Amino acid sequence: MTRLPSVDFLNVIHPYTGDVFDAQPTTRGFSSDVLALIDGEQGQFFVKGVQNRAGGRRDSINRERLINESVRPLSPRLLWHTESDQWIALGFEWVNGRLSDLTPGSADLPAVIQLMDRIGEIPLPPVADRWPERRWNRFASHEDEAALFKGDMLIHGDINPSNILVGDAGPWIVDWAWPTRGSALIDPALLVLQLIAAGHSPEGAESLASQCDGWSTSDPAAIDAFAMANLRMFRQRAKRFPEQEWLCAMEDTAQAWVAYRQG
Repeated sequence: MTRLPSVDFLNVIHPYTGDVFDAQPTTRGFSSDVLALIDGEQGQFFVKGVQNRAGGRRDSINRERLINESVRPLSPRLLWHTESDQWIALGFEWVNGRLSDLTPGSADLPAVIQLMDRIGEIPLPPVADRWPERRWNRFASHEDEAALFKGDMLIHGDINPSNILVGDAGPWIVDWAWPTRGSALIDPALLVLQLIAAGHSPEGAESLASQCDGWSTSDPAAIDAFAMANLRMFRQRAKRFPEQEWLCAMEDTAQAWVAYRQG
């Protein structure tokens, strides 16, 4: 038996899960206090929970709740949500899938590329119209560069192997923790970074991304600016949190991409 979440959290979700028999924590996600596959009297659910405190985590989980209807069937269905003075929790359908493999030659790559285009085909939900993308603005060299990241497309904004699940029913894009309205370039460009991190050359990564409409129709100057903004972002974060080796690895990845584009 895996150690269950705290009693107070179980009490909050009990009306939807019944008594919980087992809870398997997942390795995905950094922005949740509880992230687990829950097996209960009323079924199996993927459950996310954060403490109900003002700030980014509460804002994020509320965005994920509000966007879910618009991003199905690419994302698992939200079945219920609940909150107390202490907790906010979302209960999603439990889908069978494994983390995607982005390494060179992976059989997952065609489905991942297709998934990027399917995200780009989602009409911008009215709720997302008030969520303009700003995360990379402060890492642009000037306001004109930051303006290149603006747009009217729905952006997932956290493309990485752990947020793309591959199963018999096809690929899923999960963890819509911070959807925004921005340039169609952003999600395919984030995929480029992840492909390079997975072992592709920058040229090979861009060749794969070029199959995405959001990439192929983008201004090369916008791609250059976004690549450089990511390098500045990861450089700053790696310096701030040197103990987090993945940030240093992503700084190296972003540097390789910038070097390729400047070369």
